[in-house]
Amino acid sequence: MKLSIIIPAHNEENRIARTLEDYGKKYGKNAEIIVVLNGCKDNTIGIVKKLKKKYAQIRYLNFQQSGKGFAIIEGFKAAKGDFIGFADADDATTALEFNRLIEEIDGFDGAIGSRWMKDSIIIPKQPLARIIAGRAFNLLNRMMFGLKFKDTQCGAKLFTKKVVNKIIPKLGITEWAFDADLLYEMKREGFKVKEVAIKWQDVGGSKLNILKTPLRMFLSLLRLRLIYSPFKFIIKLYDKAVPEWMKIHHGLK
Repeated sequence: MKLSIIIPAHNEENRIARTLEDYGKKYGKNAEIIVVLNGCKDNTIGIVKKLKKKYAQIRYLNFQQSGKGFAIIEGFKAAKGDFIGFADADDATTALEFNRLIEEIDGFDGAIGSRWMKDSIIIPKQPLARIIAGRAFNLLNRMMFGLKFKDTQCGAKLFTKKVVNKIIPKLGITEWAFDADLLYEMKREGFKVKEVAIKWQDVGGSKLNILKTPLRMFLSLLRLRLIYSPFKFIIKLYDKAVPEWMKIHHGLK
């Protein structure tokens, strides 16, 4: 089985080394690891180049444009594996836990990690505000897109090459709504996705703003819902009305 693992990285000089060491040791030459640097202003690229000398399977792409969705889509385009997935740059989902997706994808078109299933483990326990924000986002996903998953936002997902090739042209460049867009497109195409309980570890250095993030999450889902509706024409008005700090960068369908 040929495996491609995409790691989007935005200003991750303090956390990317640990992740590449973890995934490099676990998979060796059995997987290509594609680091997609996006909008980095620090020395992330220097750390990646250094680790590339140690692990030949590491590749990297470097873009001025930032955004998780953009980075993953570019990684999808470059991936050569029969199975293509992505994981966060902070190693919150370790290589050992990512391997659970590989074990469970058989018979499915995709396998996604979940922090909110009965057997999931989160270390340490998340603050109440973050739990509420996560659950509210999940509820909106169910209401707006009919996605039945307990956790659409976990940064560990794996798909067959067939799925990736089919979905890439349909994806917009989104921020918080990227995972929802990806899973909704899979639902529309009739692909089967399995949700897998994993152990997820919160790592220091997160750039999440607990005050602004919930509103951005809601607005990104609202915008995505409009894209999939007869009211797509409202998007231009929406983009003009939303304050700059709330804006989410998208590629229109």
